[in-house]
Amino acid sequence: MQDTDTNIGFKPLYAQVKDQLIRRLVDGTWQPGMNIPSEQELARQLSVSQGTVRKALDAMTAENLLVRRQGRGTFVAEPEDSRILFQFFRLTSDESSDEDTFPDSRLLCWSQEPATAQEAGFLEIESDAPVWRIERVRQMVGKSVIAETITIPTAKYPGFEDLTEIPNNIYQLYSSRWGITIAKADEQLKAVLCDERDSAALGCGVGEPLLLITRIARDLEGKPVELRCSRCLTANMHYAVNLP
Repeated sequence: MQDTDTNIGFKPLYAQVKDQLIRRLVDGTWQPGMNIPSEQELARQLSVSQGTVRKALDAMTAENLLVRRQGRGTFVAEPEDSRILFQFFRLTSDESSDEDTFPDSRLLCWSQEPATAQEAGFLEIESDAPVWRIERVRQMVGKSVIAETITIPTAKYPGFEDLTEIPNNIYQLYSSRWGITIAKADEQLKAVLCDERDSAALGCGVGEPLLLITRIARDLEGKPVELRCSRCLTANMHYAVNLP
């Protein structure tokens, strides 16, 4: 690999290096929590300059794929790191302090069903392909504020039926059991009215306004691996986004 930061095949060299390093995450060479080799060692392995490696690692750190720890080195990010979790959770209590509080979850049920046309479209699977559908209620500051439906393709999560419980941090479960890292997500927001099912789950009136957040979570290769539909009470909550 020629060491230059000019475009090669319309892609800068550091971006090509980044792609090679991400491949190590995808194929399991680098596991969550692992201390990766030094910039100098990676430069030697890839036959590029240390500066090029540093740019690639900087980009991966900015995307929360890696975590730098002063005096210890660079590590593969773990899903339980709060800053990683809050990359994908933006609903915040009006009453909370500046300190982030991740919501608790109360599992209602889960079952294997054929995908609906909408689920199949979002997850890029065949119509009626089997999916696991998980229903839960999430609480913040002691209040039920989110009714959530999570849909995952059965084919990507073999052995899901063997689980005896589903943890609050489901992204950590994906990572530890199936090696699936949630790297990015697409979201759509829409105002909807509460139906009878969500009224019972959230303890609010039928017809009360809710914020529907539809999130397609993607793995390191950009493939959809989870569809999450969250119906949120926003009387005492707000959706927070920090723009650069």
